[in-house]
Amino acid sequence: MALRADRQGPHRVAFDKNRKILLKTQNTCGICGKPIDKRLKAPDPLSPVVDHIVPINKGGHPSAIENLQLAHWTCNRQKSDKLFNNKKEEPKVLGNRNLPKSIDWTSYTS
Repeated sequence: MALRADRQGPHRVAFDKNRKILLKTQNTCGICGKPIDKRLKAPDPLSPVVDHIVPINKGGHPSAIENLQLAHWTCNRQKSDKLFNNKKEEPKVLGNRNLPKSIDWTSYTS
């Protein structure tokens, strides 16, 4: 098993510092969006962990706070080393209501 850059070497101290910042400032899971109970400890499946948004093995920075987010342990395990588009898109409003996303309503003609 290879040693990870966030667990050893020069990135370890920066990762630990940023981990403490995230635990103080974030309250929701960056993957599922639900609240995180920071009182829970491992091995509880809903305990808080720090997730790399872009995994280290996909070129993500091991300790940059811009690449870290708080997550539930299980959400992080399910995500594993996959890449996700974390941009939450606001529903487009046409007229005065939100329309179902099953059809591209912007090009709809009756």
